[in-house]
Amino acid sequence: MPFAETPTGRLHFQVLDAVPQWVTEPETILFHHGVAANLHLWSRWLPELTDRYRIVRFDTRGYGGSAAAGEDFKYTFESLTDDVLAVADAAETRKFHFVGESMGGTIGVALALRAQERLHTLILSNAAARGGQIRNVDGWKAIADGDGASGWAEQMMEWRFYPGMLDREVYDWFKGVHEASSMDVNLALADLLLQADFMQELEAINVPTLLLAPEASPFIALDLMAEMRRRLPRAELQVFAHSKHGLPLSHGPQCAAVARSFLDRQQASGP
Repeated sequence: MPFAETPTGRLHFQVLDAVPQWVTEPETILFHHGVAANLHLWSRWLPELTDRYRIVRFDTRGYGGSAAAGEDFKYTFESLTDDVLAVADAAETRKFHFVGESMGGTIGVALALRAQERLHTLILSNAAARGGQIRNVDGWKAIADGDGASGWAEQMMEWRFYPGMLDREVYDWFKGVHEASSMDVNLALADLLLQADFMQELEAINVPTLLLAPEASPFIALDLMAEMRRRLPRAELQVFAHSKHGLPLSHGPQCAAVARSFLDRQQASGP
């Protein structure tokens, strides 16, 4: 397993390069998941992308195969964007397309504001630029304290998916990932997310941006992503009907098809 070495622990990542040799200079897509997930969240996207794009996926710090940074570590957007750049460097990728969901999407906004020169494009799914408008997050600790990890995971799955949206094996896998996740990490990221406010800075992001919005996320109102669309200079917004906050998993192939169309159009139009 490849790892990106950082001063605060190793970050597990995977590189998938199935691009045929006749595709010259393939570009890289780097994927960043959100809270209580791992890099396999993106698996249903891959068939739509791997013939043209090199894929880098990693486990966010504290999840999957990536080390937690210890009790004294403080999650900040600077430290989390450091992690993204460390993974990109370890994967020998100078410039990349960034895809982030939920907290991973907010980290993508912070990354674009910090290191826009590293990005070809930005794709943000079920993500917010202003944490103060996010709903149903401040009660996570009470749910976990009262109902345990299993109860918290059950509530999260209800918030993420309409009944029947996932095959049973996928549902059971993702619920298990939630149950196994560290509540300390979950709550630390939630606290950071609620403090985020990049809305007034979005006009400075000049890379082509695609926003993938669930119709009915219990966390992020559609109006919030619509406001992001208005403020970002080069943004498109795609809304998915009958979807909640688990959009990238429940609608993985559909999201990937929209992303592929967007990416191909950017390549065709040139720099």
